[in-house]
Amino acid sequence: MSDNQTKQTISPVVIYTTSTCGFCHAAKRLLERKPVEFREINLSHEDPSVREELMSQTQHRTVPQIFINENFIGGYDQLYQLNQSGELDRMLIDETAHNQHKAQSKE
Repeated sequence: MSDNQTKQTISPVVIYTTSTCGFCHAAKRLLERKPVEFREINLSHEDPSVREELMSQTQHRTVPQIFINENFIGGYDQLYQLNQSGELDRMLIDETAHNQHKAQSKE
């Protein structure tokens, strides 16, 4: 089975990055080891107003900034801690069950 077949759509994960950010690369590597699809928004290629709006929303000035199911979880350190505690997997699995239930109720 290929990686694409084993990965499931678990949760909408969005990670805001910049091209030169080492912690951003580390966060993406961690997420790539999970069966999760994530959307990267590279602020190096966005209008400065996008970064300003993000900073206003999260009260954080640094990247990466990571959202799971539209909830801001923090940056790399917080993602790493969630992973080490097992909470990251629980968050992603809980969201999978929620999404599957929503899909079944629409049928």
